[in-house]
This record gives sequence, C-alpha cells and structure tokens, in this order.
Amino acid sequence: MGNLRLDCAGSATVAPAPIHRFYGTSAWILGDAEVQLNKLAQLEAVHQIAAFPDLHPGPVGVAILSDRVHPHMIGNDIGCGMTVFRTSLSAHKLKPQKLADRLRALQDYTDPVEGQAHLRSAGLPDDLAVTAIGTIGGGNHFCEVQILAETQDVELAAKAGVAKGDVLLFVHSGSRSFGASIFADYAEVGSEGLAAEDERTTAYLKLHDLAVRWASLNRQMIAERAAAALRCDVELVVDSSHNLIERYGDGFLHRKGAAKADVDLVPLAGSRDAKSYLLKPTGNKREALASLAHGAGRKYDRAPCMAGLPSRNQFAMPCHVPLTEVVWSVRTNSSSWKKHHKPTRTLRMFLRSWLRQSWPRVWG
Repeated sequence: MGNLRLDCAGSATVAPAPIHRFYGTSAWILGDAEVQLNKLAQLEAVHQIAAFPDLHPGPVGVAILSDRVHPHMIGNDIGCGMTVFRTSLSAHKLKPQKLADRLRALQDYTDPVEGQAHLRSAGLPDDLAVTAIGTIGGGNHFCEVQILAETQDVELAAKAGVAKGDVLLFVHSGSRSFGASIFADYAEVGSEGLAAEDERTTAYLKLHDLAVRWASLNRQMIAERAAAALRCDVELVVDSSHNLIERYGDGFLHRKGAAKADVDLVPLAGSRDAKSYLLKPTGNKREALASLAHGAGRKYDRAPCMAGLPSRNQFAMPCHVPLTEVVWSVRTNSSSWKKHHKPTRTLRMFLRSWLRQSWPRVWG
C-alpha cells in the first residue's frame, strides 16, 4: 500500500522532530504506529508531525512537514479523499429494497467512452486510467446514502447548502490504478525522499497534482452514477482530500489519512456503523498542521489483521453492492473476527436500520 520503509531510516544528527498527538490516553493506538511515528521524527528532513485519533500502522492518520518530498509518505492512492453531495431524494419517500436493487445494478460498471468525456471536460488527458475512473476500489472505500440527522450550526449548514433531514451521498475513494502507476515509478525512493530542487521531484509533483484532480473527478463520477441509478440529482457540498502533498511555508506538508483543514467544512467518516460528521475547523492549533482526522480508519495494519482472522470460508466477504461496500454480511460468531471488526448487518437489515435512523448521520 506504499507505506514508508522506515527500517532503513538512519538516525538524525539533530534532535528528533516534535510529534503532536491529538488523542488522549484513552485512545487505543497500536504500538507499531507509535514506533513508526518515532522513527519518522528521526529523519533529518522532517520538522514536525501531527498524529490523529485514527492513527494506525503505515503510519496512516498523520501530517508530516519535511524539507523534502517523500512519495512513500502518502503511498499509491494519491488524492484519496471524501466528498459529500446533497441529493434531491426525500427521506420519508425512500424505499430501501428499490434503492438496493438500483445500486446493485452498477456492480463492476465501467464505461471508457464516458470516462474519456469526463476527463476531457475536467481538463485532464483523456487516456488517464479510463477503465478505472468512476470506480470505488477496495479497502475502506465506499459510497453511502446518508441522512443529515442534526445541525448544530444552522448558519454554516445553510451556507453549505444542507439542512436537517437532507439525504446525502458520502463518497470515499482515490486515484485507483492511476495513482498506483505513478507510485510504481518512485517506489525505489527510500525514506530520505527527494530534494526540493531535484528534477525528479518536479516531475513527481506534476503527476501527483494530476492524480489529485483525477481522484476528485473519480468521486464525482461515482456520485453521478449513483444518482442516475437512484433517479435523483446531486449537488456538491464539500470535497476533501486526505492523501496528498502540498507546499507549506518553506517545506512540503505530507498528509496520509489526514484531512485538509484549511477549508470551511471537513467530512469525517464513521467506521462501519458509527456516526459520520461534517466538521468546522477552528484553525487555532498550529501544531495540527492545518489537518484533521479523516475517520473510517482501522486499528490494525491490514496484513496482521487478515492473518489473525478465521479462514475466509467461515464468513461472508464484503457485499459487492457498488457504492455500498461499507456493508458487510458476517456469518460467523468467531471471537477472533469480533476482536478485529465490529460486525454489521446484511444489506437488507442495514437499510431497515438506516431508515429507523439507528445509523444517524450527525452534523458535528
């Protein structure tokens, strides 16, 4: 997944960079993630690190300020982010089974001609991963239908164009195979990174910026395809990346699973059946490096988590209902599975529970 190779990192000749942890002692953080943070702080080019409550091995859930550009710090899913759209659907008229059937019809859907047209309209080359554009991908990526259950800041909600009771689409995806192809060309770059004035740095950042734009368009296409299936209109509320590199003062700010917080609103996705939020950044913590937690994280690194799970034939894999990958149908009572994941309902039960608002989506 493009995690930073820290095993070969040399010791810094100066004091380690400060690590600002935005979580308390009650937060459950895997020890490996803390070890990785400390190793990052020892890199000579690194000046400052901010770590957030969804921190897990990678490390993911961090913002890192460095003098150099480190492709491994953000990995292969360049531009991954979350986008929220308001739909024209009416919450009290929703029919769960009909919604499910319409979304299911989009499974593995791809249209290169449509992809090329969208790429051209966005001012991007029309040969950039045309078979991948408009697809979600795996991992914890998803597209959910949500209801805005509460608005604590009515004025800000109105400014964003949403109100209590609105039906929203929440999309989490990235640059798919396009980002992976860029990272593959820089995979050999170690923890030392690339110098700011290096020609390879300029070339990488140019491709990186294309991938960020591609990923944003990808989320837009996912929402448009979902809207067409649900026979509704969609309107953008907020688009937020959490895997990218930006100029920050005299250095480069690397966000890996850390949302940009220099905007009016930041979406924070709940894990599985937890609540999601739209956050208003305060901007009063310089140590946070203009970043916030992105949510939808995991406590364990993927490899050891899967190694500790029961064999795959003992439980169902994610329901491959396009745009609702967050839904799982678990068929085991294994204590090992429950230790690592919070089981959720089948798609049918998910939709029933959702309409009862036992999975409310809250404005925070």
